[in-house]
Amino acid sequence: MKKRIVGTSNIEISELSLGCMSLPANIGEAQPIIEAALDAGINYFDTADLYLQGENERIVGEILKPHRRNVILATKVGNRFEKGQEGWSWDASASYIKSAVKDSLKRLQTDYIDIYQLHGGTITDDLDAVIDTFEELKKEGFIRAYGISSIRPNVFMPFAEKGYALSNMMQYSLLDRRAEEWFSALTASGISVVTRGSIAKGLLTKEWRSRLQDYMSYSQQELATLLADLEARYGSLHSLALAFNLQHKAIASTVIGASTKQQLLENIAAYYAIKDLPAIDGITEQIKKDIYTEHR
Repeated sequence: MKKRIVGTSNIEISELSLGCMSLPANIGEAQPIIEAALDAGINYFDTADLYLQGENERIVGEILKPHRRNVILATKVGNRFEKGQEGWSWDASASYIKSAVKDSLKRLQTDYIDIYQLHGGTITDDLDAVIDTFEELKKEGFIRAYGISSIRPNVFMPFAEKGYALSNMMQYSLLDRRAEEWFSALTASGISVVTRGSIAKGLLTKEWRSRLQDYMSYSQQELATLLADLEARYGSLHSLALAFNLQHKAIASTVIGASTKQQLLENIAAYYAIKDLPAIDGITEQIKKDIYTEHR
């Protein structure tokens, strides 16, 4: 599987990566999924301390422990929770981040995290303090690099401009192109995009007819027409969705979740089938030009 450099670093991640949020809570069920990802050449695994209140990190860490030197681990911080209690609160304070990173390291069974991400963020956060804390964690060897997971430009652009972040995880797909507006600015700041939501809740797969619903600014009727046309022209919507994302140099990887091994294998097959697609030049003319303003 091809790899791309993240930001201005020497960190290379697979073009298709595994978002671990959807993994089963049972390690025995999660292991075949992660092992299939490894077998396919996927080396980037994205999780967060919030997922299953840390249990997701523990499962990922246990399975990947024998492969640690060959994988890139990314996790997130900022959503504070109490184990066993419902709900969470936002906490981007230096003291919490310093405490949370040690908890994540323990659960992931590793001495360092490759990419540590602020899991969202608000305009009231002291981003200077967050960046200073991340820089301190780098110097101490707890993390190799840091980034953010945000679709809010009034949060991620100041974050990008104030520090040395390497990545921003953003929702982006053929049907949700809001993030495009910021690709050039992020690239200019030395930041790569890693995408989520890239198959639009299954609408950009062969199962789209059973998933048909209003999505973003599209009505069901508009989607039915558009997706049927694209499927007729390109064959695989799944491959088209991945190709559409990866055509952008700003994007380092497309992060896809999977709750079963079969789902993962379908994503992998779609990735390798990109080479069989007709040229996708000009496809954007078929798609609504700007749905960002409506959903700002």
